[in-house]
Parts: sequence; structure tokens; C-alpha cells
Amino acid sequence: MRVLIAEDDRAIAAGVAAALRHGGHAVDLVDDGARADAMLDEHSPYDLLVLDLGLPKLDGSDVLHRLRRRGAEIPVLVITAREGLRERVRILDLGADDYLVKPFALDEFNARVRALLRRVASKGTPELKLGRLRVDLPGQRAWIDETALDLTAREFGVLAALASRVGRLTSRAQLVESLCNWDQELTDNGLDIAVHRLRRKLHGCGTGVRTIRGLGYMLEEGEAGG
Repeated sequence: MRVLIAEDDRAIAAGVAAALRHGGHAVDLVDDGARADAMLDEHSPYDLLVLDLGLPKLDGSDVLHRLRRRGAEIPVLVITAREGLRERVRILDLGADDYLVKPFALDEFNARVRALLRRVASKGTPELKLGRLRVDLPGQRAWIDETALDLTAREFGVLAALASRVGRLTSRAQLVESLCNWDQELTDNGLDIAVHRLRRKLHGCGTGVRTIRGLGYMLEEGEAGG
């Protein structure tokens, strides 16, 4: 999953980014509201927005209001020092999905993130199945029959990106977009290694990663290769 964090407190931003990356998510960071608004308007490849309210240039409340006015349904977890029932009600009414008051424990933050991603997935297909392969996207788990696959964060990221578009082509650029952070470039060799290792771990299950030469990859039934 890809997450945008809009937070101008460097210590808090670093802490939540590290927690999300440890959980296998790709993370982008911005430290002002105007940049967050621009990224959400121009790119919007995000599965979750973690939003501070007290942002410079454009308040987090305005970022949220503009996001919902554009019709975007991305889940939003607000983190803020502003307390009080009236403030919580205001932010939820603006379209936030959840609300955490600073300071907070990272364990609670991680639990809120998991709950939001499960909620979003449950509106569609919470668990994807293709032959003997099962993929739990929000839980970041996969099985062949009842045996759990031992996947690295990057390998699961490749699998999740392909499984979300099963039967359709996923370009190399789309894979890189879903896997890398702004400050952590993914090389062609790194992507090739992740695809190779994933293909090896799926071997024998009846579902494979097919290479479309010069275009990208596709997850499909059959022991695809190349």
C-alpha cells in the first residue's frame, strides 16, 4: 500500500513513516498543506492519507475539505494536537475516517491504519483468490492453500500490485510507483530481483507471474515464466 504523510513535525513524521515502512508500505512525506493538496490532486496513487491539521501554507482542515470536494474517497487518518469533542466532530464531519490526538503510541497508530485499510478493502474484495493462491491485501499476507508464504515487504508489494490488477497488464512503471518512496529509488535490477524471487516462491501453485516483453507483468493462472 502507498501512504502520503502530511506532517511538519519532523520527529513525528519520521516515527510514523518508519512504522509504516516496517509494515511494508511505500511512504511519501510532505511538510506543508499546499504541497499535500497538490500531490493528492495531481497524482493520487495513495491508499491512505495521514494528515496533520496544523500545517503551514494550507491548514490540514482545508486539505481535507478540498480532497473530499474533489470526490476522492481515499481514507484519511488525522493526527493533531487539537483536542475536544467539538473539534473531533468537526473533523469527522469534514470527511476524516479516524482521528488521533498527539502524543500517541505507535502501536495504536498501526492498529488504526490496519483498521482503515481493512475497512476500505471490505468494500471490495478483502481477500483475493486465484487458484490455490490467496492474498490478504490489508493484512499483507498470502497463502498457497493453507501454507503461509514467506515474503519480504518488496515481494509482497509486487504481489499486491499484480493481484489488484489480476488478468491485466501492470507496467514496470506502475510497479515502481507502487513500491518506491520519494527518497528511496528502486532500480530496474531491484525490481527484477523482487519479481524473480516472487515467481520462485509461487512456483508449483498453479498461479504465476507472466512477463510481457517490453511492457510489464501479469498475474495469471498457469506456471508463467520468462
